[in-house]
Order: sequence, then C-alpha cells, then structure tokens
Amino acid sequence: MSQLRLEGKVAIITGAASGIGEAAARLFAENGALVIIADVQDELGHQVVVSIGPDRSCYVHCDVRDEKQVQGAVDLALEKYERLDVMFSNAGIGGPLNGIMELDMGALDNAMAINVRGVVATIKHAARAMVERKTRGSIICTASVSAVLGGSAPHAYTISKHALVGVVRSTAAELGKYGIKVNCISPFALATPMTCTGRDPIKMEEHYGSLSNLKGVVLKPRHVAQAALFLASDESPFVSGHNLVLDGGFSVVNNCFSFE
Repeated sequence: MSQLRLEGKVAIITGAASGIGEAAARLFAENGALVIIADVQDELGHQVVVSIGPDRSCYVHCDVRDEKQVQGAVDLALEKYERLDVMFSNAGIGGPLNGIMELDMGALDNAMAINVRGVVATIKHAARAMVERKTRGSIICTASVSAVLGGSAPHAYTISKHALVGVVRSTAAELGKYGIKVNCISPFALATPMTCTGRDPIKMEEHYGSLSNLKGVVLKPRHVAQAALFLASDESPFVSGHNLVLDGGFSVVNNCFSFE
C-alpha cells in the first residue's frame, strides 16, 4: 500500500460540495485526511459526506461572506478533531460578465466579498487555530490563470483573483515565522458546475482545449486537487508565498512564431 500523504491531518475545504473542492475532498480523504466539507450547497455537501464516509468527513454550512460562519467551520474542526492542519480556501464565484462601461458595481462587490474577503476570513481563522496549537499548517487558495494576465476572464473575476494572489503573498510573509505555509493555485479554465451553468460540460472542455497551449490533456478538477494535495502535504515543506500556475503554459507562451 502506498503511503497516505495526509495521514493524521485535518482539513477544511470551502466550496467542497462540487467541482474542484469536491475533488479535493475525495482526494484528501483517500490520502488519510479527516475532511470538513464547507459550502452553502447543503444537499450536495451531505451527499459528498455520505460518499466519502462519515467516519472520514463531515459537512458544515459556510457562507464565506459571513465571518462568523467561517469561524464556526474552524471551531467545528477543533471541537470534532481537536486540530486543524490544512485550510483549502476554494470557494469562489465568477461574478458579473459586463464590460467595464456597464459593470454592475453591486455584483462586483459580491464577487470581491466571496473571492477576496471570504478568503481573508478563512486565512485569519485558520491561522489563529494553527498558531494557538503550534501547528505547522498549510493554507491553500484557489486563484486562476486570470490572476496572472488580463483578458482571459470578466473584469470582476480577474480583479478578485489578482487581489487573491496579493493576499497569499502578504499573509505568507506574516505567517512564515509560525511555520505556516500559504500558497495558491491558478488553474486554466476547466469544466465545473460554476463554469458550465446551462452549458454542456463536454462542449466546454472542447472549447477550453481549443484555447489551451498544452495539447493532449484536458484539465479536470482532480488535477487541481492533486496540486492542492502536494501543497497540503509534507512533500512541499519549503514552498510558501507561491502561486502554482496550472495552465499548461498558457500564460507564458505566445505562439506567433511557427516552429514548423
């Protein structure tokens, strides 16, 4: 049997009822972690717990816009499992699709509240728990390829994900003295319930594949979960303040020159 990479660790994953978060919850549990599924999709969240097993996971309703609910999720981890080793702050939304001249400012505020303020709240309360218990923990955030370049997503999403990378770097600077790693993952576009609302996932994957640089691979939620597993595990002991760009080279290549 291969070694369980998160054996004995306790993890909270926000946005874990579907998509990347769900894939991470399953993969973390497969690798020995006790997982708290934190989401606002209660029915789906409970289904994930049933499929993983209530001996390895539990569900808590958590709207990251509400700091008290974030604190409640951390308190649950401490009450039920007596520790917190990993916070995977994954919850997020796409936000408004308007161009800048028609941008809905209320919708922008909501995107920032979830994608940035909500992440800050998860880092704040996870860090408090880890520092108090002298846990050399790992905090991971889901950013996006749109966090490293413009024009790949709507304004609100791009703005919020750029800000998120700043949050990671800033908090890594403070929490390093406690032995706490803070990192983020910036995946290329992939088919999830958030990106495929009202659309065929297969067609969406075909579309994203036509835009990607690295051919022959279709980015899946499990691939992002595997990157999170690496950052959560003891295999990345000196990785902190890093934005792991998972985009097959999309953000660093320009194919205007032909090698043929």
